[in-house]
Amino acid sequence: MLGWALTFLVIALIAAVLGFTTIAGAAIGVAKILFYVFLVLFLVSLVMHFVRGRPTL
Repeated sequence: MLGWALTFLVIALIAAVLGFTTIAGAAIGVAKILFYVFLVLFLVSLVMHFVRGRPTL
């Protein structure tokens, strides 16, 4: 998912350089949403890892 966010960020930067402001704005918006979703999923995964702890042998 982080890869998708970076892809949309690159698309937005290229569109901004070429002057396509509407496309750049939309791509930036999608990149932000995907980044925040990735961040939340990462934090949930990290918390779940610490809650479970190490398996006992």
